[in-house]
Amino acid sequence: MSEQVLERLEGRVSYHDSVEEMLLRIKEDGLSSVFSRWEEQEKLRCKFCLEGLSCQLCTQGPCRISEKAGAIKGVCGIDPDAMAMRNFLMRNIMGAATYAHHAFEAFRTLKATGEGKTPFKITDVEKLKMMCNKTGINTDQDINQMAIQLAELLDHELKVNPDEESIMVEAFAPKKRKAIWRDLHIYPSGIQHEVDNSIASCLTNVDGDYVSLAKKALRLGLSTIYTAQIGLEMTQDILFGTPMPHEVDVDLGIMDPDYVNIAFNGHQPWIGVATLQKAKLAEYQERAKKAGAKGIHIVGSIETGQELLQRFEVDDVFVGLMGNWLAIEPFLATGTVDALVMEENCSPPAIDQYAEKYQVALISVSTIIGVPGTAHQMPYYPAKADEMAEDCINIAIENFKKRRGKIKPMVPNHKRKAIAGFSTEAVLKAIGYDLNALVDVIAKGQIKGVVALANCSTLRNGPHDWNTVNITKELIKRDILVVAGGCGNHGLEVAGLCNMDAVEMAGEGLKGVCKALGIPPVLSFGTCTDTGRISMLVTALADHLDVDISDLPIAVTAPEWMEQKATIDGIFAVAYGAYTHLSPTPFITGAPNLVKLLTEDVENLTGGKVALGDDPVEAASGIEAHILKKRKKMGLK
Repeated sequence: MSEQVLERLEGRVSYHDSVEEMLLRIKEDGLSSVFSRWEEQEKLRCKFCLEGLSCQLCTQGPCRISEKAGAIKGVCGIDPDAMAMRNFLMRNIMGAATYAHHAFEAFRTLKATGEGKTPFKITDVEKLKMMCNKTGINTDQDINQMAIQLAELLDHELKVNPDEESIMVEAFAPKKRKAIWRDLHIYPSGIQHEVDNSIASCLTNVDGDYVSLAKKALRLGLSTIYTAQIGLEMTQDILFGTPMPHEVDVDLGIMDPDYVNIAFNGHQPWIGVATLQKAKLAEYQERAKKAGAKGIHIVGSIETGQELLQRFEVDDVFVGLMGNWLAIEPFLATGTVDALVMEENCSPPAIDQYAEKYQVALISVSTIIGVPGTAHQMPYYPAKADEMAEDCINIAIENFKKRRGKIKPMVPNHKRKAIAGFSTEAVLKAIGYDLNALVDVIAKGQIKGVVALANCSTLRNGPHDWNTVNITKELIKRDILVVAGGCGNHGLEVAGLCNMDAVEMAGEGLKGVCKALGIPPVLSFGTCTDTGRISMLVTALADHLDVDISDLPIAVTAPEWMEQKATIDGIFAVAYGAYTHLSPTPFITGAPNLVKLLTEDVENLTGGKVALGDDPVEAASGIEAHILKKRKKMGLK
């Protein structure tokens, strides 16, 4: 890393002062945290695992490949490139399957809403009609019938097999990409088929060819976006409204210990929205007041919190977003949380110690979440959403009675303003629904290019959110607009890069555009799921210019990717035709041919490639060089 960045890392484990302060309390209270457990695990790391050269799939293993020891292949005969790629594909399968689960829940919720079985309604009728028009559903009928038919179509899309053609891929993929994908045999089927096919390929002695495994990963990435992500986000827009920019509050300072605080954590907003609707009613606020509280506050935690943040105004009930997944333990340590309601992922297994120490009720509202110490398990059924929301409120109120007076609260005095709620529609509205306006500022060089930051948060390449914040500062300084999603987006919001004050950090060209349009230099596009939404904006630009994605002055960065949903987003970006920066380096470094395939050779196939590098300044320079090369090829200065 550069000396300037290293100097600022000294003595810190997080970019955020609020997290640093809460970690002192956690240590004093004798609890472990992600941060302290990281230090212990660092002493035990396995070199073979870090290089991707370890396999435990069959009884002839575990196998480890080492040229120095003369073990150049596993017992079955698999070589280092195939072993590393197979390990990488297995992680991608988990990420894709989790997105598929989210999509499944979205589509069944939309159908149940159309049938009148949920507390939700069709909020964005125009988005419903757009999706029906795109997918061939008759729009000259009752909106609830449209919703049911769309839900059934989207659910079928999850299961499309190679003998069918995906309606969603045809409707939303860039025009010039489809032929490339067909030629490479990576044109995707439904995500369930691709997951099944990939899992079967990872069985011992089935697919031992790293190129074959890599192509399956590319196809899996494409199916994730087009048959899961885009459909589920459009469904959430239909139900809860398409995001539009508005000011919100973020960071741990949003907490008030005198309220019944219900936090929604995960990725799926169903019960969060249902509970928010109830909490806005006077009768529920009165119940909380009778218990001795000032009322009920709904708090957004990580991705579910961002889903709420994108669509709902912060007011006297919904108070904002606490941060990203590495801030969950510090968040619980404030002693202000009455109920942590969890679904899908990013609920760390060790939070039971926090629930006990700080009197937090842990509630699961999902079939896949299982956290030790969770006393309240409610599998999600759309028709039971109202009942589940009622239970969440009742549990939280009862918990407040126990927490008050027993737990001493500690709320860091850190709260930041951010602008959330960007979407394809919001960007088009900002430029007067004329893509030529965006083309014009890019052509003039006011904006050199656009970078999508789709990111987690990890400690592997430095303190919490440090790489994410620093690479973003470097990019906007170079007149590159950043569109952000995922836990990295939350980190940027808390760091103050998603508000109008951040405009002063931008280069002169980008600064002028931001001031003219009234937008920050970092556009909060939501969650990691919004990778699909971001691709819709880029696709619209490419189709408008009648060019391929790989011709555009764009790039993708994941400067702190952490888990399997991030890897599948990255694989999609490469198949999509984008220069894709990853940090930390994936666990494939022991496979030289695979590294060459992903960082060099694949560019001649899809137009995209992986770029590696942990230094944010150097990574930003690489991205800028790529963007300038694309500008030159398009005849732009």
